Amino acid sequence: MLGFRDLLRLELRSLLADRAILLTLFGGILFYSFLYPQPYLNQTPRELPVVLVDEDGSQLSRQLAFMADATPEVRLTDQVATLAEAEQLVNAGQASGLLHIPRHFYRDIMLGRSVTVGYGGDASYFLVYGALAQGLAAASGTLAAKIKVVRLLTHGEPLPAASQGWSAVSLNLVPVFNPTMGYVDYVVPGVFVLILHQILLMGAALVGATQNQITVRGGEGYWQSAPAGALLLARTLVIGAGYLLPMLYMLGFCLDHYGVAREASALQMVLLMLPFELATLWLGVVLGALFVRRDLPSQVVLVSSMPLIFVAGFIWPLEMVPAPLRWLSQWVPATAGIQGSLRLNQMGADIGQISPQLMQLWGLAVLYGLLAWWLLAWRQRTLLKPRPVSHDVQAP
Repeated sequence: MLGFRDLLRLELRSLLADRAILLTLFGGILFYSFLYPQPYLNQTPRELPVVLVDEDGSQLSRQLAFMADATPEVRLTDQVATLAEAEQLVNAGQASGLLHIPRHFYRDIMLGRSVTVGYGGDASYFLVYGALAQGLAAASGTLAAKIKVVRLLTHGEPLPAASQGWSAVSLNLVPVFNPTMGYVDYVVPGVFVLILHQILLMGAALVGATQNQITVRGGEGYWQSAPAGALLLARTLVIGAGYLLPMLYMLGFCLDHYGVAREASALQMVLLMLPFELATLWLGVVLGALFVRRDLPSQVVLVSSMPLIFVAGFIWPLEMVPAPLRWLSQWVPATAGIQGSLRLNQMGADIGQISPQLMQLWGLAVLYGLLAWWLLAWRQRTLLKPRPVSHDVQAP
């Protein structure tokens, strides 16, 4: 019977000898840590090409066009005579949006009439459309404020009162958890936790599915005779200890490298990531025990990645997610791990404030740990069929 040290050695040798597993657990981390943040490094879209339709041609309309071009989000690249021509340019991809200044723009403003300035963009890209709307709305809003201040001055209001009293509401926007108001601080911290979850899930499942495939094809291995509990513990120590370095790399070095604010201490993150790693690893062992082909776990995990992003509650509002999907997502360690990490590391919460997420992760760890133990023993019983014993019979 194998001793536990021998079992640890064999598990480590099995892990190091499989290039696919090593590439998944460690190469995938390096690949995604570099690739995923690239589209967001500029934080928000800038200098988006916009076509101008100025049907008024007045000094005031030219001033509005100049103010729109001066915003960091907008760059006026062309001017056409009609709205139909502008729409053709947007549809052809030669511009991201359009600014339409209607006829009699200056006259109606001087007469105190309400004027509608039209602007639009390609809504196929949410980030681009949002930046266009923000830049053009800021330009038109600033011009409207200037006109109101001038009117107040002509009615005898002093300049300080006019500059402060043109609007009944004054906004003082102070970003708290995203000081740069950019997409790196908004998206990357949560997605990094999801990447850690998916890669660990895939790697642990790949180990079990590979061993099942070898057994089905008639091969032999230590996993067939080792006690299920000892095998699970050895696999946990080997993969879990080896995966600590990628976790420290992603949640430490990478966040610092990309300038993402971190509020939690190292001890706080360890207290959260320990049950997260155990629950994820043992869920991976469960998946690996269910498959007898090594290519299937990777496919299942990859297909689940996009739905998990939207039900995790940091990119898409949870209120807009159907209740059954929200309930199902609570059985995945990534959901509680992402919510706990964002509260702890980006929002400055303490351990007591993420106790629901901690309790959920420890509960999932116990559940999947017991299930993994039972499934490993079940696989040993079902895949190892007794072989027929042949006896030589001599004819009398």
